[in-house]
Amino acid sequence: MELLVAAAIGIMTTGGVYLMLRLRTFPVVLGLSLLTYAVNTFLFASGRLVLNAPPVLIEPAPYADPLPQALVLTAIVIAFGMTALAVILALGAYLNSGTDALDIEKPGTRIKTDR
Repeated sequence: MELLVAAAIGIMTTGGVYLMLRLRTFPVVLGLSLLTYAVNTFLFASGRLVLNAPPVLIEPAPYADPLPQALVLTAIVIAFGMTALAVILALGAYLNSGTDALDIEKPGTRIKTDR
């Protein structure tokens, strides 16, 4: 099971980095979202979840650690705000330039050569 979770986190991270290196804004936003899913899965899996275990109690017994769950909830809220900001910035850039390409040149910034 650990190998499956580790492979899923690795595949999501790889896909997220690949998408963030694209030259269009929509794949960059998708890559950012995929990276946040990978981080959330990593944080959630780091808590060594125990099946059918109660939350932290006074008696010594196997219990579920609530800290990774709280970290994941916080990360979800931060990722939602970050994705919303990236979408708004991408939409503003698209409306300003008329394209969603990330490598367009500004007028007057072309390097002049002697050819």
